[in-house]
Amino acid sequence: MLKKHFWASTLAGVLALITGSTTCAVAQEKQFTRQDTLRGSITPERAWWDLTYYHLNIRVNPADSTIKGMNTIHYSVLQPAQVMQIDLQQPMNIEKVTQNGKNLTYKREGNVYYVQLTEKQQKGTANKVEVYYSGKPVVSTNPPWSGGITWKKDGQGKPFIANSNQGDGASMWWPCKDHMYDEPDSMQISVRVPENLMDVSNGRLRKVEQHNDNTKTYHWVVTNPINNYGVNLSIADYAHFSETYKGEKGMLDCNYYVLKENLDKAKAQFKDVKRMLQAFEHWFGPYPFYEDGYKLVEVPYLGMEHQSAVTYGNAYQNGYRGRDLSGTGWGLKFDFIIIHESGHEWFANNITYKDIADMWIHESFTNYSESLYLDYHYGKKAASEYVIGTRNNIRNDIPIIGTYNVNSSGSGDMYPKGANMLHTLRQIVNDDAKWRAILRGLNKEFYHQTVTTQQIENYLSQQIGRNLKPVFDQYLRDVRIPKLEYQQEGKKLKYRWTNTVAGFDMPVKVLVNGKELWLEPTNDWKQQKGIKKNATIEVVPDFYVETAVGTTAAR
Repeated sequence: MLKKHFWASTLAGVLALITGSTTCAVAQEKQFTRQDTLRGSITPERAWWDLTYYHLNIRVNPADSTIKGMNTIHYSVLQPAQVMQIDLQQPMNIEKVTQNGKNLTYKREGNVYYVQLTEKQQKGTANKVEVYYSGKPVVSTNPPWSGGITWKKDGQGKPFIANSNQGDGASMWWPCKDHMYDEPDSMQISVRVPENLMDVSNGRLRKVEQHNDNTKTYHWVVTNPINNYGVNLSIADYAHFSETYKGEKGMLDCNYYVLKENLDKAKAQFKDVKRMLQAFEHWFGPYPFYEDGYKLVEVPYLGMEHQSAVTYGNAYQNGYRGRDLSGTGWGLKFDFIIIHESGHEWFANNITYKDIADMWIHESFTNYSESLYLDYHYGKKAASEYVIGTRNNIRNDIPIIGTYNVNSSGSGDMYPKGANMLHTLRQIVNDDAKWRAILRGLNKEFYHQTVTTQQIENYLSQQIGRNLKPVFDQYLRDVRIPKLEYQQEGKKLKYRWTNTVAGFDMPVKVLVNGKELWLEPTNDWKQQKGIKKNATIEVVPDFYVETAVGTTAAR
């Protein structure tokens, strides 16, 4: 998802950014509340139970913009405890909670409900609770960047409804364990709507149930683990068409749901799906959810990476709303939303952050997937030009990694800067077959898992065969661009890294009179002999660094 980020700046942070002397510790600060901690941390009332299955069974009423229903939460007991945290944000309300037919008591603290369990919770046992709720959920004021439900009309005046709630939380519209570290192993989503409408949710459609009050319930089944924000509600008078894709794990069902007025445009524009699957299965490995299929669903906002039900609202045009974010022309070779949001099936839905502070794991890799899509279909030069072009969008305002345990993501630079960090790592590997194996290996090693930054960093360091901690510290935890300072003295080239974290030792490739030369700079001066006098020296532009000759800095 392309998400806007907002921060509160401190004077110290502003001054540090102006002087260029900052490290991540002082760049920006935000004041957090107890609600942030309850939302963003693994509280004791969450830690003792392991989520195994949801059955979300709701009725959506477009006439008054309300949702009413229940969520059955299945769990296993990791440690004995009697109080369970369930999250549901205001103005939604829990009406009752039951276990084994008995009503349970609970108390509310803001967006958190503490449910008192009466039956003894014994380690290793499997239990469930039923949570009944209702209300008028928050309306998104700027979807998908502000969370909530979008209630619109299609061109025929019929309801056109969808959710978008990454970061803000799935608990904006349904009660759940609203923390990314724990996912259900599978899920059923049952949505009752007026009979002239259709609900499209995640997974496969098991059945459609007709009721005698002019409504229908669509029952969708997800057989894979799924994160909370990926749970999808898309309601409209949809037209449906489908195809199959012969992929690495067999035949993949691809289903498309669009407004009837856009059917012809969709049949043409959605040809990018097969091209996306070709490229991403090549680079990342098999599509992670063959059992649940792939869907592309039109919604009244730009788009989101809802698992196996990617949402689309890019007006059937290439680029990002018709624009090329790289300024190179290559961004108009594909529909940005189809490529970017589908890339999240590998990096967000297959490999998922435990804490939104590590959101770069989703967005840096997926932003880079746009370049790899171009690489597969148009060649390495096109891919390189595209990702380098996106550097114009980098702000270097605050670190990419956010604050842990308070539901706080870092800089929006996680998109273009994160992608350029990965592109730089590709240069360090200097072996595209190995780089591809590393990306595929990530999706195999962490298949259907929630992960931390440390796990990803360690894996990349191990597979590349180099301690990359200083590199990650520089690009993810600092706002400065590494600067290769060099000067030529006769036939000697002196060089070092400046404007970096301590111990930064990233190798870099330079061109000396057009001839490639690898350097291993550190923060101390080194020298390379045998350089022709007055040589022309350039850093290969695929490295996201700056250069400085003597005291004169140049990009």
